Amino acid sequence: MNQHDLGRGIALSVAASALFALMSCYTKWLAPLDGLDIFAWRIVWTLPGALALVALRSRWPQLCALVSKLAKTPQLLLAFAVAAALLGLQLWIFPWAPLHGRALEVSLGYFLLPLAMVLLGRFHYGERLDGFQWAGVAVAAAGVAHELIVTHAFAWPTLVVVLGYPPYFVIRRRLNADPLVSFAVEITLIAPVALIMLFVRGSFAEVAGAPHLWLLILPGLGALSTVALASYLRASRHLPLAFFGILGYVEPVLLVGVAVLLLGEPFSARQLGTYVPIWIAVVLTGVHSARLLMRTRSREAALPMSEHHASVEHETVAEEVERVE
Repeated sequence: MNQHDLGRGIALSVAASALFALMSCYTKWLAPLDGLDIFAWRIVWTLPGALALVALRSRWPQLCALVSKLAKTPQLLLAFAVAAALLGLQLWIFPWAPLHGRALEVSLGYFLLPLAMVLLGRFHYGERLDGFQWAGVAVAAAGVAHELIVTHAFAWPTLVVVLGYPPYFVIRRRLNADPLVSFAVEITLIAPVALIMLFVRGSFAEVAGAPHLWLLILPGLGALSTVALASYLRASRHLPLAFFGILGYVEPVLLVGVAVLLLGEPFSARQLGTYVPIWIAVVLTGVHSARLLMRTRSREAALPMSEHHASVEHETVAEEVERVE
């Protein structure tokens, strides 16, 4: 992995985390819509954004080829349907939680998710961890243990997040399709369900009477969702799964800030025993990221000039091929 891919992956992951945290607060502007309505409208408005990104990235041939392959391969269609269902579950619980005072429970799920992804990368894919990564895993595990000791269980929104995303990423990696094209297909598969929900729940009539929703706020939700998800999924292709998982600590830190400072959810002293170790893991993650970037930069600088030029030329050609594709 070269410095360019590593830096791009880190930037995409952090940007996605910031946008997801903003989206958690954004849902408060969607009253009187409830969690199911917001989920359905989010899908409806994300679909045109996803297709627009496919067009801007010149991915229409790949999208058409994948759709044709899905029509001829029921097993592949089933795999995409399972991935879409797993993604849809996450897209539902994310706006539902802040409207029902469960944002901290979901944020805890996002705190635990990087730990699950690191373990998945280590034991399922055989990825190696360095000292800072193992230290981050250890202190995060201490926070998890504290939560289990105090509460004897995790709330179900926490479990939905921490157990739902890992199989989704495993399926995505096995499918090995272009992340943007796959994302567009998954949203397309979820869209009919979303439209049926909106029709059955009478949400079309409710939104029609609120011009600020359908003219500004809902399209904004779709744009925000599209950019955040596309950045997140693309980052997963640029980074080792374990490192990608550890970078996921950035999002729940931001989510806790939004939940406590902007949404007014209570935060007790008892919760410090859970969150402080995980925040330490975030700091270790930042140190690891900086060290990894510096090590990659030093390794590239140490290349002989001819090899360096050849490497740059190869990357340039690869980027040109990617744009053509």
